[in-house]
Amino acid sequence: MFLNITDSEKKEKGGNRGSCGELVHYLEKENRLYKPAYPEQWFNGIGSGYMPYEVRNRIDRNKAKLCKNEAKFFLLNISPSQKEIAHLKKMYGEQGAKDQLKAYSIKIMDEYARNFKRAKVNDNEDLLWFAKLENHRYYTHKDKEVKNRTAKRGEPKPGEQMHVQIIVSRKDITDTIKLSPGTNHDGHNKKISSKMGEFNKVAFKNSGERVFDELFGFTRPLTDTFHYANTMVKGGLAERLALREEQRIAEQATDGFSKDHSLEFSPADRMKANGTSLLEVLLAKPDFDASPAIKRKKKRKKGSQQQSELSF
Repeated sequence: MFLNITDSEKKEKGGNRGSCGELVHYLEKENRLYKPAYPEQWFNGIGSGYMPYEVRNRIDRNKAKLCKNEAKFFLLNISPSQKEIAHLKKMYGEQGAKDQLKAYSIKIMDEYARNFKRAKVNDNEDLLWFAKLENHRYYTHKDKEVKNRTAKRGEPKPGEQMHVQIIVSRKDITDTIKLSPGTNHDGHNKKISSKMGEFNKVAFKNSGERVFDELFGFTRPLTDTFHYANTMVKGGLAERLALREEQRIAEQATDGFSKDHSLEFSPADRMKANGTSLLEVLLAKPDFDASPAIKRKKKRKKGSQQQSELSF
């Protein structure tokens, strides 16, 4: 599950320091392109069927005491993986999967609200937000397929691409509390956090997987988790080693003894993790038997010496 929050600075979506009108228009694109019999409608935790102009007006008006250059809203993207979408469709069918993803989005906005740790912001109903389910993603100039000329910019991508886009106001539903997921306050200074709020991005991303797994009974391999990916990129050596060991144990429990040694770290990495110096390793007595090749070499040398002694 991929959760991402942006400021909608892309040209085709407009900025987030003025009106959200361009973004609302952009997110209506599938209804314009495909003209479905039942267009996807805007929804939130209170209701559905909101018209685009209503979304724009309510977000644009909810900006009391915000300066001209301050963000007025944020764009939140909820993107399930191919496996997660397939799981939903297997359980609920095509339309049921869409309904369940919408219900899941409401719970994610509960997590979003609670992440700020503000006394009067406890769930999605304390926020001003509107969401839109989309069925497709489209190639951009950044995609390798476009660069290789195997696809054209603007063409829909293949595979399961269902996702939800959410516009959430910078201010809460009462238009009195500022809420920014880009805040640098992490909760260590309680006085500042209680006044300015805080937002733990890692905890929020982890909540996306936790809520999905609990809600839909989804079994997620360790290597498919945000925690694994984040640790492999940003974690220390000891953390990565511990996670690799956890993965190895999990694989053994599932498939028996794993023959894949590609996950093992080099001796140098293990020395760093254990605080062992190269000199200590070289002076240490080997705790393994010599390989067959070494044994054969020693045997040949011993036989040669014995032959030399017999020839005198």
